[in-house]
Amino acid sequence: MSFKPLALLALTALLLVACGEQATPAPGAEPASTADVGTDSSTQTGASQQPFVIGALDSLTGVGESYGIPFSRSKLLAVEEINAAGGINGRMLRLIVEDSKCTSADAITAYQRLTDVEGVKIILGATCSGATLGVAPLAEQEGVILFSPSSTSPDISDAGDYIFRTAINSLKVGADIGNTLWADGMRTIGTITEATDYAEGARRSAVTQFEKRGGVVVAAESYPTEAIDFRTQLTKLLNASPDAILVAAQGEVSGGTIIKQVRELGYDGPIYSEVVPTGSNALDIAGEAATGLKAVVPNPDLETEIGKEFLASFNARYGLAPWPWFQGSAYDGVYIAAECLRQTNDDQDADGFRDCLYDLTWSGAIGDDYSFDANGDVVGVSHVVIEVLPVAERTEENLGFRILGPPDVP
Repeated sequence: MSFKPLALLALTALLLVACGEQATPAPGAEPASTADVGTDSSTQTGASQQPFVIGALDSLTGVGESYGIPFSRSKLLAVEEINAAGGINGRMLRLIVEDSKCTSADAITAYQRLTDVEGVKIILGATCSGATLGVAPLAEQEGVILFSPSSTSPDISDAGDYIFRTAINSLKVGADIGNTLWADGMRTIGTITEATDYAEGARRSAVTQFEKRGGVVVAAESYPTEAIDFRTQLTKLLNASPDAILVAAQGEVSGGTIIKQVRELGYDGPIYSEVVPTGSNALDIAGEAATGLKAVVPNPDLETEIGKEFLASFNARYGLAPWPWFQGSAYDGVYIAAECLRQTNDDQDADGFRDCLYDLTWSGAIGDDYSFDANGDVVGVSHVVIEVLPVAERTEENLGFRILGPPDVP
Protein backbone atom coordinates (compact mmCIF):
# COMPACT_ATOMS: atom_id res chain seq x y z
CA MET A 1 0.00 0.00 0.00
CA SER A 2 1.49 3.29 -1.07
CA PHE A 3 -1.33 5.87 -0.85
CA LYS A 4 -1.45 7.24 2.72
CA PRO A 5 -3.62 10.05 4.20
CA LEU A 6 -1.99 13.44 4.67
CA ALA A 7 -2.87 16.26 7.03
CA LEU A 8 -5.55 18.62 5.73
CA LEU A 9 -3.95 21.39 3.69
CA ALA A 10 -5.23 24.90 3.12
CA LEU A 11 -6.45 24.14 -0.40
CA THR A 12 -9.98 22.69 -0.46
CA ALA A 13 -11.95 21.00 -3.17
CA LEU A 14 -14.75 22.87 -4.88
CA LEU A 15 -18.37 21.91 -4.31
CA LEU A 16 -20.23 21.79 -7.62
CA VAL A 17 -23.93 21.83 -6.88
CA ALA A 18 -26.52 20.40 -9.20
CA CYS A 19 -27.10 23.63 -11.12
CA GLY A 20 -23.41 23.79 -12.01
CA GLU A 21 -22.50 26.80 -9.89
CA GLN A 22 -19.29 26.59 -7.88
CA ALA A 23 -19.08 27.15 -4.16
CA THR A 24 -16.69 26.24 -1.39
CA PRO A 25 -18.47 24.31 1.39
CA ALA A 26 -18.64 26.44 4.51
CA PRO A 27 -17.84 24.98 7.93
CA GLY A 28 -20.99 23.37 9.27
CA ALA A 29 -22.75 23.35 5.93
CA GLU A 30 -24.91 20.34 5.14
CA PRO A 31 -23.83 18.15 2.22
CA ALA A 32 -26.18 18.57 -0.72
CA SER A 33 -28.02 15.43 -1.77
CA THR A 34 -26.79 15.74 -5.35
CA ALA A 35 -23.46 17.42 -4.71
CA ASP A 36 -20.38 16.83 -6.81
CA VAL A 37 -17.19 17.22 -4.81
CA GLY A 38 -13.88 17.62 -6.52
CA THR A 39 -12.50 19.92 -9.19
CA ASP A 40 -14.34 21.60 -12.02
CA SER A 41 -13.71 19.40 -15.04
CA SER A 42 -14.01 22.44 -17.31
CA THR A 43 -10.57 23.55 -16.12
CA GLN A 44 -8.94 20.28 -17.23
CA THR A 45 -7.08 19.97 -20.53
CA GLY A 46 -7.23 16.64 -22.36
CA ALA A 47 -8.87 13.37 -21.48
CA SER A 48 -5.88 12.22 -19.41
CA GLN A 49 -6.44 15.18 -17.07
CA GLN A 50 -10.10 14.50 -16.44
CA PRO A 51 -10.86 13.76 -12.77
CA PHE A 52 -11.54 10.29 -11.48
CA VAL A 53 -15.29 10.14 -10.72
CA ILE A 54 -16.81 7.97 -8.02
CA GLY A 55 -20.15 8.09 -6.20
CA ALA A 56 -21.49 7.94 -2.66
CA LEU A 57 -24.84 6.85 -1.22
CA ASP A 58 -25.30 8.62 2.11
CA SER A 59 -28.39 8.95 4.30
CA LEU A 60 -28.57 12.75 4.31
CA THR A 61 -32.25 12.70 5.28
CA GLY A 62 -34.53 10.13 6.88
CA VAL A 63 -34.01 7.87 9.85
CA GLY A 64 -30.22 7.71 9.32
CA GLU A 65 -29.67 11.45 8.92
CA SER A 66 -27.99 11.92 12.33
CA TYR A 67 -25.13 9.66 11.31
CA GLY A 68 -25.36 9.81 7.51
CA ILE A 69 -24.40 13.49 7.41
CA PRO A 70 -21.24 13.06 9.55
CA PHE A 71 -20.25 10.07 7.40
CA SER A 72 -20.69 12.14 4.25
CA ARG A 73 -18.68 15.02 5.70
CA SER A 74 -15.87 12.60 6.52
CA LYS A 75 -15.76 11.43 2.91
CA LEU A 76 -15.71 15.01 1.64
CA LEU A 77 -12.84 15.81 3.97
CA ALA A 78 -10.82 12.92 2.55
CA VAL A 79 -11.52 14.09 -1.01
CA GLU A 80 -10.31 17.58 -0.14
CA GLU A 81 -7.10 16.20 1.33
CA ILE A 82 -6.39 13.97 -1.65
CA ASN A 83 -6.93 16.77 -4.15
CA ALA A 84 -4.95 19.26 -2.08
CA ALA A 85 -2.04 16.81 -2.10
CA GLY A 86 -2.05 16.57 -5.90
CA GLY A 87 -4.75 14.04 -6.59
CA ILE A 88 -4.25 10.51 -7.89
CA ASN A 89 -1.63 9.95 -10.60
CA GLY A 90 -1.85 13.68 -11.23
CA ARG A 91 -5.64 13.68 -11.60
CA MET A 92 -8.21 15.08 -9.20
CA LEU A 93 -10.88 13.00 -7.46
CA ARG A 94 -14.55 13.91 -7.92
CA LEU A 95 -17.17 12.50 -5.52
CA ILE A 96 -20.86 12.64 -6.47
CA VAL A 97 -23.05 12.28 -3.38
CA GLU A 98 -26.65 11.08 -3.59
CA ASP A 99 -29.15 10.79 -0.72
CA SER A 100 -30.09 7.15 -0.09
CA LYS A 101 -32.36 8.12 2.86
CA CYS A 102 -31.73 4.81 4.66
CA THR A 103 -34.34 2.98 2.57
CA SER A 104 -34.08 0.42 -0.18
CA ALA A 105 -36.36 2.26 -2.62
CA ASP A 106 -34.62 5.61 -2.25
CA ALA A 107 -31.21 3.97 -2.47
CA ILE A 108 -32.17 2.33 -5.77
CA THR A 109 -33.29 5.68 -7.18
CA ALA A 110 -30.06 7.32 -6.03
CA TYR A 111 -27.99 4.42 -7.37
CA GLN A 112 -29.63 4.72 -10.79
CA ARG A 113 -28.84 8.43 -10.92
CA LEU A 114 -25.20 7.65 -10.21
CA THR A 115 -24.91 4.81 -12.71
CA ASP A 116 -27.35 5.72 -15.48
CA VAL A 117 -26.84 9.49 -15.50
CA GLU A 118 -23.28 9.91 -14.21
CA GLY A 119 -21.83 6.63 -15.46
CA VAL A 120 -20.29 5.84 -12.07
CA LYS A 121 -18.85 2.34 -11.53
CA ILE A 122 -17.51 2.77 -7.97
CA ILE A 123 -19.89 3.75 -5.15
CA LEU A 124 -19.06 4.33 -1.49
CA GLY A 125 -22.11 3.31 0.52
CA ALA A 126 -24.79 2.93 1.40
CA THR A 127 -25.07 4.22 4.96
CA CYS A 128 -27.75 1.75 6.08
CA SER A 129 -27.92 -2.01 5.64
CA GLY A 130 -31.39 -1.98 4.06
CA ALA A 131 -30.25 0.55 1.48
CA THR A 132 -27.13 -1.45 0.68
CA LEU A 133 -29.10 -4.69 0.37
CA GLY A 134 -31.64 -2.97 -1.86
CA VAL A 135 -28.95 -1.77 -4.26
CA ALA A 136 -26.64 -4.79 -4.08
CA PRO A 137 -28.45 -7.01 -6.64
CA LEU A 138 -28.26 -4.22 -9.22
CA ALA A 139 -24.61 -3.52 -8.44
CA GLU A 140 -23.74 -7.19 -8.70
CA GLN A 141 -25.61 -7.66 -11.96
CA GLU A 142 -24.13 -4.52 -13.52
CA GLY A 143 -20.59 -4.97 -12.21
CA VAL A 144 -20.59 -1.86 -10.01
CA ILE A 145 -18.52 -1.65 -6.82
CA LEU A 146 -20.54 -1.02 -3.63
CA PHE A 147 -18.23 -0.25 -0.70
CA SER A 148 -19.98 0.60 2.60
CA PRO A 149 -18.45 2.09 5.75
CA SER A 150 -21.43 1.37 7.98
CA SER A 151 -23.76 -1.37 6.68
CA THR A 152 -23.43 -4.32 9.05
CA SER A 153 -26.27 -6.75 8.19
CA PRO A 154 -25.07 -10.39 7.99
CA ASP A 155 -26.89 -10.74 4.66
CA ILE A 156 -24.40 -8.38 3.01
CA SER A 157 -21.74 -11.09 3.24
CA ASP A 158 -23.61 -13.03 0.56
CA ALA A 159 -24.60 -10.01 -1.55
CA GLY A 160 -22.01 -10.57 -4.27
CA ASP A 161 -18.49 -10.28 -5.56
CA TYR A 162 -18.64 -6.49 -6.02
CA ILE A 163 -19.93 -5.74 -2.51
CA PHE A 164 -17.43 -4.75 0.20
CA ARG A 165 -17.52 -3.00 3.57
CA THR A 166 -15.26 -1.63 6.26
CA ALA A 167 -18.20 -1.99 8.68
CA ILE A 168 -18.01 -5.00 11.01
CA ASN A 169 -20.50 -7.77 10.23
CA SER A 170 -23.43 -7.87 12.66
CA LEU A 171 -22.71 -11.55 13.24
CA LYS A 172 -19.68 -10.35 15.18
CA VAL A 173 -21.66 -7.54 16.83
CA GLY A 174 -24.33 -9.97 17.93
CA ALA A 175 -21.88 -12.59 19.14
CA ASP A 176 -20.16 -9.96 21.27
CA ILE A 177 -23.50 -8.74 22.67
CA GLY A 178 -24.61 -12.30 23.46
CA ASN A 179 -21.32 -13.07 25.20
CA THR A 180 -21.46 -9.80 27.15
CA LEU A 181 -24.98 -10.53 28.36
CA TRP A 182 -23.95 -13.97 29.55
CA ALA A 183 -20.72 -12.77 31.18
CA ASP A 184 -22.73 -10.14 33.11
CA GLY A 185 -24.92 -12.87 34.60
CA MET A 186 -27.99 -12.33 32.45
CA ARG A 187 -29.88 -15.56 31.85
CA THR A 188 -33.17 -14.28 30.40
CA ILE A 189 -33.73 -11.29 28.12
CA GLY A 190 -36.53 -9.44 26.36
CA THR A 191 -35.78 -7.82 23.02
CA ILE A 192 -37.28 -4.87 21.16
CA THR A 193 -36.18 -4.39 17.58
CA GLU A 194 -36.79 -1.90 14.78
CA ALA A 195 -38.03 -3.71 11.66
CA THR A 196 -34.99 -2.99 9.49
CA ASP A 197 -32.26 -5.19 8.06
CA TYR A 198 -29.60 -3.72 10.35
CA ALA A 199 -31.53 -3.91 13.61
CA GLU A 200 -32.99 -7.34 12.94
CA GLY A 201 -29.56 -8.65 11.93
CA ALA A 202 -27.99 -7.38 15.16
CA ARG A 203 -30.81 -8.79 17.27
CA ARG A 204 -30.82 -12.16 15.51
CA SER A 205 -27.10 -12.75 15.90
CA ALA A 206 -27.12 -11.58 19.54
CA VAL A 207 -29.95 -13.96 20.41
CA THR A 208 -28.23 -16.85 18.61
CA GLN A 209 -25.08 -16.42 20.68
CA PHE A 210 -26.96 -15.79 23.93
CA GLU A 211 -29.00 -18.96 23.47
CA LYS A 212 -25.87 -20.87 22.54
CA ARG A 213 -24.43 -19.93 25.93
CA GLY A 214 -27.61 -21.15 27.66
CA GLY A 215 -29.68 -17.96 27.79
CA VAL A 216 -33.41 -17.73 27.10
CA VAL A 217 -35.40 -15.04 25.27
CA VAL A 218 -38.62 -14.71 27.27
CA ALA A 219 -40.23 -12.02 25.08
CA ALA A 220 -39.54 -10.39 21.71
CA GLU A 221 -41.18 -7.29 20.24
CA SER A 222 -40.61 -5.31 17.05
CA TYR A 223 -41.76 -1.95 15.74
CA PRO A 224 -41.93 -0.08 12.41
CA THR A 225 -39.56 2.80 11.75
CA GLU A 226 -42.36 5.38 11.89
CA ALA A 227 -43.40 4.38 15.44
CA ILE A 228 -43.15 7.06 18.13
CA ASP A 229 -44.67 5.32 21.17
CA PHE A 230 -43.41 1.96 22.40
CA ARG A 231 -45.25 1.51 25.69
CA THR A 232 -47.44 -1.34 24.47
CA GLN A 233 -44.45 -3.42 23.31
CA LEU A 234 -42.42 -2.52 26.40
CA THR A 235 -45.25 -3.49 28.75
CA LYS A 236 -45.32 -6.94 27.15
CA LEU A 237 -41.57 -7.27 27.67
CA LEU A 238 -41.80 -6.24 31.31
CA ASN A 239 -44.65 -8.67 31.97
CA ALA A 240 -42.21 -11.47 31.07
CA SER A 241 -39.81 -10.32 33.85
CA PRO A 242 -36.52 -10.60 31.90
CA ASP A 243 -33.15 -10.18 33.59
CA ALA A 244 -32.27 -7.57 30.94
CA ILE A 245 -33.69 -5.79 27.91
CA LEU A 246 -31.87 -5.68 24.57
CA VAL A 247 -32.63 -2.72 22.28
CA ALA A 248 -31.79 -2.93 18.56
CA ALA A 249 -32.63 0.32 16.76
CA GLN A 250 -32.00 1.82 13.34
CA GLY A 251 -32.77 5.40 14.35
CA GLU A 252 -31.49 7.40 17.30
CA VAL A 253 -34.95 8.85 18.01
CA SER A 254 -36.56 5.45 18.51
CA GLY A 255 -33.56 4.11 20.42
CA GLY A 256 -33.54 7.01 22.86
CA THR A 257 -37.31 7.04 23.25
CA ILE A 258 -37.46 3.33 24.04
CA ILE A 259 -34.89 3.72 26.81
CA LYS A 260 -36.75 6.71 28.24
CA GLN A 261 -40.16 5.04 28.12
CA VAL A 262 -39.07 1.73 29.63
CA ARG A 263 -37.70 3.58 32.65
CA GLU A 264 -40.94 5.59 32.90
CA LEU A 265 -42.80 2.27 33.06
CA GLY A 266 -40.84 1.42 36.19
CA TYR A 267 -38.15 -0.88 34.82
CA ASP A 268 -34.87 -0.42 36.70
CA GLY A 269 -32.95 -3.42 35.38
CA PRO A 270 -30.04 -3.61 32.91
CA ILE A 271 -30.42 -2.40 29.32
CA TYR A 272 -28.10 -3.47 26.50
CA SER A 273 -27.86 -2.30 22.90
CA GLU A 274 -25.88 -2.02 19.71
CA VAL A 275 -24.33 1.34 18.72
CA VAL A 276 -27.33 3.43 17.57
CA PRO A 277 -28.95 4.07 21.01
CA THR A 278 -25.59 5.43 22.22
CA GLY A 279 -25.54 8.28 19.69
CA SER A 280 -25.68 11.84 21.01
CA ASN A 281 -29.27 12.42 19.84
CA ALA A 282 -30.44 9.19 21.44
CA LEU A 283 -28.74 10.03 24.73
CA ASP A 284 -30.23 13.53 24.72
CA ILE A 285 -33.71 12.02 24.33
CA ALA A 286 -33.17 9.32 26.95
CA GLY A 287 -31.53 11.65 29.45
CA GLU A 288 -30.78 10.07 32.81
CA ALA A 289 -32.71 6.94 31.78
CA ALA A 290 -29.73 5.89 29.65
CA THR A 291 -27.30 5.92 32.57
CA GLY A 292 -25.73 2.47 32.90
CA LEU A 293 -26.77 1.34 29.42
CA LYS A 294 -24.18 -1.09 28.04
CA ALA A 295 -23.49 -1.43 24.34
CA VAL A 296 -21.11 -3.25 22.04
CA VAL A 297 -19.61 -0.84 19.50
CA PRO A 298 -16.57 -0.52 17.26
CA ASN A 299 -13.80 1.09 19.31
CA PRO A 300 -14.54 4.86 19.31
CA ASP A 301 -10.94 5.64 20.28
CA LEU A 302 -9.14 6.13 16.97
CA GLU A 303 -5.65 5.44 18.25
CA THR A 304 -3.74 5.33 14.97
CA GLU A 305 -1.85 8.43 13.87
CA ILE A 306 -4.07 8.64 10.82
CA GLY A 307 -7.15 8.41 13.04
CA LYS A 308 -5.90 11.18 15.32
CA GLU A 309 -5.11 13.42 12.35
CA PHE A 310 -8.53 12.76 10.85
CA LEU A 311 -10.35 13.62 14.08
CA ALA A 312 -8.29 16.80 14.52
CA SER A 313 -9.14 17.89 10.97
CA PHE A 314 -12.82 16.99 11.29
CA ASN A 315 -13.13 18.67 14.68
CA ALA A 316 -11.52 21.85 13.37
CA ARG A 317 -14.02 21.98 10.50
CA TYR A 318 -17.27 20.74 12.03
CA GLY A 319 -16.83 20.32 15.77
CA LEU A 320 -16.30 17.06 17.61
CA ALA A 321 -17.03 13.92 15.57
CA PRO A 322 -20.23 12.31 16.93
CA TRP A 323 -19.55 8.85 15.41
CA PRO A 324 -15.73 8.64 15.38
CA TRP A 325 -15.23 5.00 14.37
CA PHE A 326 -17.82 4.99 11.61
CA GLN A 327 -16.65 8.39 10.40
CA GLY A 328 -13.11 7.03 10.34
CA SER A 329 -14.45 4.08 8.37
CA ALA A 330 -16.02 6.44 5.80
CA TYR A 331 -12.80 8.47 5.63
CA ASP A 332 -10.69 5.33 5.13
CA GLY A 333 -13.02 4.22 2.33
CA VAL A 334 -12.12 7.27 0.24
CA TYR A 335 -8.40 6.71 0.73
CA ILE A 336 -8.76 3.03 -0.09
CA ALA A 337 -10.66 4.01 -3.23
CA ALA A 338 -7.84 6.41 -4.11
CA GLU A 339 -5.26 3.65 -3.74
CA CYS A 340 -7.20 1.27 -5.97
CA LEU A 341 -7.71 4.04 -8.54
CA ARG A 342 -3.97 4.69 -8.41
CA GLN A 343 -3.40 1.03 -9.24
CA THR A 344 -6.02 0.69 -12.00
CA ASN A 345 -5.81 4.28 -13.28
CA ASP A 346 -9.38 3.82 -14.53
CA ASP A 347 -12.58 4.72 -12.67
CA GLN A 348 -14.56 2.47 -15.04
CA ASP A 349 -12.53 -0.64 -14.20
CA ALA A 350 -14.73 -2.16 -11.50
CA ASP A 351 -13.13 -5.58 -11.90
CA GLY A 352 -9.66 -4.17 -11.34
CA PHE A 353 -10.94 -2.18 -8.36
CA ARG A 354 -12.53 -5.32 -6.91
CA ASP A 355 -9.29 -7.28 -7.31
CA CYS A 356 -7.38 -4.46 -5.65
CA LEU A 357 -9.66 -4.63 -2.60
CA TYR A 358 -9.26 -8.39 -2.29
CA ASP A 359 -5.46 -8.03 -2.34
CA LEU A 360 -5.26 -4.96 -0.08
CA THR A 361 -3.93 -4.70 3.45
CA TRP A 362 -4.65 -1.24 4.82
CA SER A 363 -3.63 0.95 7.72
CA GLY A 364 -5.93 3.90 8.26
CA ALA A 365 -8.08 5.74 10.77
CA ILE A 366 -9.88 2.67 12.14
CA GLY A 367 -6.87 0.41 12.54
CA ASP A 368 -3.62 -0.96 11.20
CA ASP A 369 -3.21 -3.85 8.79
CA TYR A 370 -6.85 -4.69 8.15
CA SER A 371 -8.05 -6.39 4.99
CA PHE A 372 -11.07 -7.99 3.29
CA ASP A 373 -12.06 -11.64 3.21
CA ALA A 374 -13.58 -13.64 0.37
CA ASN A 375 -17.03 -12.17 1.16
CA GLY A 376 -15.78 -8.58 1.07
CA ASP A 377 -16.07 -8.31 4.86
CA VAL A 378 -13.45 -6.40 6.82
CA VAL A 379 -10.98 -8.44 8.88
CA GLY A 380 -8.69 -7.07 11.59
CA VAL A 381 -10.90 -4.58 13.48
CA SER A 382 -12.87 -5.23 16.68
CA HIS A 383 -15.42 -4.07 19.25
CA VAL A 384 -15.40 -2.75 22.79
CA VAL A 385 -18.08 -2.63 25.49
CA ILE A 386 -19.14 0.83 26.62
CA GLU A 387 -21.28 2.07 29.51
CA VAL A 388 -23.29 5.30 29.38
CA LEU A 389 -22.40 7.84 32.07
CA PRO A 390 -24.76 9.91 34.22
CA VAL A 391 -25.92 13.10 32.49
CA ALA A 392 -23.70 15.30 34.67
CA GLU A 393 -20.63 13.39 33.51
CA ARG A 394 -21.40 13.32 29.78
CA THR A 395 -19.27 15.61 27.64
CA GLU A 396 -18.61 16.07 23.94
CA GLU A 397 -15.14 14.68 24.53
CA ASN A 398 -16.25 11.38 26.15
CA LEU A 399 -19.37 11.11 23.92
CA GLY A 400 -21.42 10.33 27.02
CA PHE A 401 -19.89 6.97 27.90
CA ARG A 402 -16.82 5.15 29.16
CA ILE A 403 -15.06 2.20 27.56
CA LEU A 404 -15.11 -0.92 29.73
CA GLY A 405 -12.87 -3.05 27.53
CA PRO A 406 -13.18 -5.82 24.94
CA PRO A 407 -16.24 -8.10 24.96
CA ASP A 408 -16.11 -11.40 26.80
CA VAL A 409 -14.74 -14.33 24.81
CA PRO A 410 -16.00 -17.78 25.90
